[in-house]
Amino acid sequence: MNILAINFGGIGDEIFFLPTLISLKKEFPNSRITLALEPRSKSIKDLTNIIDDLFLIDIKGKNKYAELTKLIFLARKGKFDMVVSSGGNKLISILLTLTGIKKRYGYNTGKLSQILLTKAVNLNKNQYACAMYHDLITPITEYKTLLPEINVNSQEKIENSVLIHPGVSKMSVQKGMVKTIPAETWAELIDLLINEGKNVILAGGPDDKEVIDIIRTSTKNKNFEDLYGKTKSLKDLAELIGKAEIFVCSDSAPLHVAVAMKTKTYVIFGPTDDKKLIPQSENIIAVKANDNCPIKPCLWEHRQTTCESLDCLKISAKDIVSKII
Repeated sequence: MNILAINFGGIGDEIFFLPTLISLKKEFPNSRITLALEPRSKSIKDLTNIIDDLFLIDIKGKNKYAELTKLIFLARKGKFDMVVSSGGNKLISILLTLTGIKKRYGYNTGKLSQILLTKAVNLNKNQYACAMYHDLITPITEYKTLLPEINVNSQEKIENSVLIHPGVSKMSVQKGMVKTIPAETWAELIDLLINEGKNVILAGGPDDKEVIDIIRTSTKNKNFEDLYGKTKSLKDLAELIGKAEIFVCSDSAPLHVAVAMKTKTYVIFGPTDDKKLIPQSENIIAVKANDNCPIKPCLWEHRQTTCESLDCLKISAKDIVSKII
């Protein structure tokens, strides 16, 4: 079985999609799986051996339609037996039909999808994202993979450690999606945790340089391990998260890595819906403000950018520490 999977989005979306691919591999153990995704998320292949090949399709770039034409060409050339595609756009069923692949699975977006797809699956957004994606293959397999699984070995824990990863993607910031507390609050959190005797580790990726610089200058107690820039790949980050007894992060890709690594994780949530982004687990705890916003969560539900007041992110460092300690 030669399978093409299509899932556009950030690295978090690709981690959400892993259970779907894992279940397909369980159903078809000798299959070859190719994943079509955005170039910014290609590092997902560092975390798994489920994916045999990648098609990098830059649908967010200036040449969107040329990129989609490239996808159709690659799909036809690949002689795939089956294609599974996420996304709720009504034109996806047409795209899948143009690939010439006989077995086509996607979400039900109306009559056209019901006609063109082998099976149009109902899209239920009111659930954990892994489950939402996994619904796509319910007509194909009875296997059910609940959480992301990655090829990173269990790590020996650093005693009494708290790993801090404060950043969010630069793309979300540029689009006006504020999803985390200010850098100064992260700095205060580090100070408080050190005062509590915790072994604090600071980490971040290239997108996080600005917030890391502010944290470095704002912390009063410099007795923490600064590993910013030391994780050179997504796998390096996964190994570091695996070593931490406790992980504190924003609503961003490292959160989903932590779910796969089964590390005790505290996640800052503001305008987004924690019920859709984290599993129901005692291991993953949402840290939220006690605000009275009537439309919270709003981001992606009611608006594409966050509001100016951001009452939902008025979370103090003391509040976070009280949950951890």
